[in-house]
Amino acid sequence: MTDANKGANITLYWLEQSRSQRIVWLFEELGLTYNLKTFKRTSEMLAPPELKKIHPLGKSPVITIETEQSEKPLVLAESGNITEYLCDHFGGEKLIPKRYPEGKEGAVGGETEEWMRYRYFMHYAEGTLMPFLVFQLVMDRMKDAPVPFFIKPIPRFVASKVEEAFLSRNIFGNFDFLEERLKTAPGGGPYLCGQQLTAADIMMSFPLIAASLRLPLKEKYPHLAKYVEMIQAEEGYQRAVKKVEEIDGKFQASL
Repeated sequence: MTDANKGANITLYWLEQSRSQRIVWLFEELGLTYNLKTFKRTSEMLAPPELKKIHPLGKSPVITIETEQSEKPLVLAESGNITEYLCDHFGGEKLIPKRYPEGKEGAVGGETEEWMRYRYFMHYAEGTLMPFLVFQLVMDRMKDAPVPFFIKPIPRFVASKVEEAFLSRNIFGNFDFLEERLKTAPGGGPYLCGQQLTAADIMMSFPLIAASLRLPLKEKYPHLAKYVEMIQAEEGYQRAVKKVEEIDGKFQASL
């Protein structure tokens, strides 16, 4: 256990092909020592029931934090909640942009653009982008549903109509937005919030890396494609991949 842990014993309950990878990367950036307990998905690609023993919803990521002072482990769920809590308590200042320029401390509307972007993307990752990507995954599975061959055209037709009327314009509308945000990042970027890696970049990593494996980005979204390549090359991200590979044998960042 490192001094960075402040005496805390931290465990991440990691589910394959899940958003848990962001928390492993965060641990690496914060220099924390942690335990990693891995779980496999069921044949239906669902989380195993064992995860409900950790948190009632049985989802991942979930972490527990134990200290000498605590009567029982602290259980934290939701990627954004986990990320903010760890940054608050374990030296995450380096992953959060400066909030106010000198002389504007506490002023409404006085925040830096870097901080405003950080706060926005911390919530945007799960609140806006991920629902569309998950919906697309559902439509893809509907197209390939194991039904009799003479029925197959029906779910494929329905899925295609949903994509045409709703999904595609929202997904690509978000990619248009992100491409523009990267073009106009403070200080020329290359990160979403400016020149430094932030916790918001870590939050955004999963949906964008997963999307890049299913959708071509380079031709229409060169800044976004370069950004996805860059965050995967980050030393902390690479260490996180190796950590998972050591324990689980493989690593796959996908929906």
